[in-house]
Amino acid sequence: PHSAMDHQPKFFENLSGTGKAIGVLTSGGDAQGMNAAVRAVVRMGIYVKAKVYFVYEGYQGMVDGGDNIVEVSWESVSSILQVGGTVIGSARCKSFRTREGRLQAAYNLVQRGITNLCVIGGDGSLTGANLFREEWSGLLEELAQKGKFIDEEAVKKYAYLNIVGMVGSIDNDFCGTDMTIGTDSALHRIIEVVDAIMTTAQSHQRTFVLEVMGRHCGYLALVSALACGADWVFIPEYPPEEGWEDSMCVKLSENRARKKRLNIIIVAEGAIDCHNKPITSEKVKDLVVQRLGFDTRVTILGHVQRGGTPSAFDRILASRMGVEAVLALLEATPATPACVVSLSGNQAVRLPLMECVQMTQEVQKAMDEGRFVEAVRLRGRSFENNLNTYKLLSQKKPDAELPKTNFNVAVLNVGAPAAGMNAAVRAAVRVGITEGHKMFAVIDGFEGFARGKIKEISWGDVGGWTGQGGSILGTKRTLPAKYLEKIADQMRTNSINALMVIGGFEAYLGLLELSAAREKYDEFCVPMVMVPATVSNNVPGSDFSIGADTALNTITDTCDRIKQSASGTKRRVFIIETMGGYCGYLANMGALAAGADAAYIFEEQFDIRELQANVEHLTEKMKTSIQRGLVLRNENCNENYTTDFIYQLYSEEGKGVFDCRKNVLGHMQQGGAPSPFDRNFGTKISAKAMQWISKKLKETYRKGKVFANTDDSVCLLGMRRRNLVFQPVAELKNETDFVHRIPREQWWLKLRPLMKILAKYKTSYDVSDSGQLEHVAMHSPKEAETGAI
Repeated sequence: PHSAMDHQPKFFENLSGTGKAIGVLTSGGDAQGMNAAVRAVVRMGIYVKAKVYFVYEGYQGMVDGGDNIVEVSWESVSSILQVGGTVIGSARCKSFRTREGRLQAAYNLVQRGITNLCVIGGDGSLTGANLFREEWSGLLEELAQKGKFIDEEAVKKYAYLNIVGMVGSIDNDFCGTDMTIGTDSALHRIIEVVDAIMTTAQSHQRTFVLEVMGRHCGYLALVSALACGADWVFIPEYPPEEGWEDSMCVKLSENRARKKRLNIIIVAEGAIDCHNKPITSEKVKDLVVQRLGFDTRVTILGHVQRGGTPSAFDRILASRMGVEAVLALLEATPATPACVVSLSGNQAVRLPLMECVQMTQEVQKAMDEGRFVEAVRLRGRSFENNLNTYKLLSQKKPDAELPKTNFNVAVLNVGAPAAGMNAAVRAAVRVGITEGHKMFAVIDGFEGFARGKIKEISWGDVGGWTGQGGSILGTKRTLPAKYLEKIADQMRTNSINALMVIGGFEAYLGLLELSAAREKYDEFCVPMVMVPATVSNNVPGSDFSIGADTALNTITDTCDRIKQSASGTKRRVFIIETMGGYCGYLANMGALAAGADAAYIFEEQFDIRELQANVEHLTEKMKTSIQRGLVLRNENCNENYTTDFIYQLYSEEGKGVFDCRKNVLGHMQQGGAPSPFDRNFGTKISAKAMQWISKKLKETYRKGKVFANTDDSVCLLGMRRRNLVFQPVAELKNETDFVHRIPREQWWLKLRPLMKILAKYKTSYDVSDSGQLEHVAMHSPKEAETGAI
């Protein structure tokens, strides 16, 4: 039971860091997004009046001391957000493994009064940090006994060391967190390469074997195989069965026979067979060449995967983690164990560091002992779902083995195009076929439906769709209300027993209209499900929608380029207009990912005083070493304060201090190849929706026909905090602002103060959500079905 205390809101600005010193270090392998985490820790620390120190070159710098441990200022971390790797360096350190080394490190920290450490690294680095913390008081005692180093007073004053970890590792091999910092960016690099290889392989009818990183964890291999529809994947956690050589060759030659011009095989560098013998990319290549005589090439991606600029997802993830880490340090007591901040679904959580490390080691142990099913389960629900979805979609069972349900299911796209729609259609079609249904594709949304543009679609028809941007089926914003009669005719003619609609706000309105029309038309008394796909991310009932991540990356990339141009010219402020209708998601999250100074959105009303404050803030900023500004504006944030108005106001008020430029991003935000996140999210959410349809069809089939007229047979499948949930569209009505086409409550508004603080504004930041230390839950096999992504 919660005590009354629990309901007191907790505000970040009320926590004081006065008198505290925080050291930040990156250790182990580098990962894109580490700099965003460093930046967030530094700025959040300074914001609560703590001193913040860089520890250069990881633990080595801590042992060496001197110039390696430096107090930093607000400006020290400007312009590092878009830089890959880590600006404070990372080194493997032998001496820190010895007690002598740790003694020296403790001395160097105490000299500067640092008793809070934020460590960004992999499990090895974090285990080291924990040992250091356990030994801390002993190390200080020893220094005091040697007399010449520190006195008893210092031993008392600095008696405890607090440690918070963030996991930076491109392998995503750390248990307890859905995504580690750097994983999403590494997937971006892999997918860029795969997309490029696909075009050349198409020309030559080639087979490509791609080796990706992941010595002990197959996450990168698995997700990139899902995201590009690879023919075969080898990962350490799920070795192929005996005789895999034959089944792989059979599958490759079947694909060739089906006129598929290219084959892609992805191999994790740590891939093994069921006898724990390594499976290398060369071995796979030789096998294909000897058995099938296919022209085969090997590409080893290597360190490319660690390079490049961090993706929008990694920047936002790292920034959120950095804030959570500072919070955890401010709230730590001698009794709290060292923790890691991690991501569960869409929630930042704290977990005991050693529980995560032990669980991570358990996976390795299970793999070494050949308990592979166990290893997959220990990896967590996100990994398990990826694997199950991959198995479902990659191999078509022979027709004889497929069940026959005699149900017809139609899939359509509604609204504006969003990257990742095609991946969702592919998953729906393939899962539908696997479940024994006949799948139909509707061309051009509800309008096309009314005109009878509907055709059966097969397994092979959707091959290669995951990487395609836009909407291959075609999509229209038209709502069904004016075509009800005609659509009902088409449903009858083609005996459609269920509908799957992939789209944005119009898709949601369309389902509401169809369910209202059930009283008049029996044809609409069938299960219907909607999967949210829109760049605006404005669909009620879901934290994310397909396409928003790709658009966010487009905005972030553009802002990076613009910032570069601005810092070259000096004293220049750019005003950038983003899409989103009335929903400020893209403007707000884009501002967070690009390190903008302000973002104007409809959800947070602003007036001329606020605009003036922003101009004054930029005027102050131009006096520092960072002479550039970036302001984002959502297209509909205010009908009078237009982009032109804000541009003219800034130009006039900034005369003599800075000049202004404006940029409207427009439809480039809807285009482009889908990001790995959108391909993966689209694939998984759509597969889940299709399984729901099958379940509903069985439940509502009576006396030879499907009849479904209850509210719970027309649902929207959305991501809510940590789970995927099916919600009746009728129940979502109360959560919707229909005039402005946005949900009444939006989770990301909570992150708004975070953007402001990182841009040096004083603001109020409610952090009541964070703070409870959770435990690493071993999820039961049941839970994998309920809804983790």
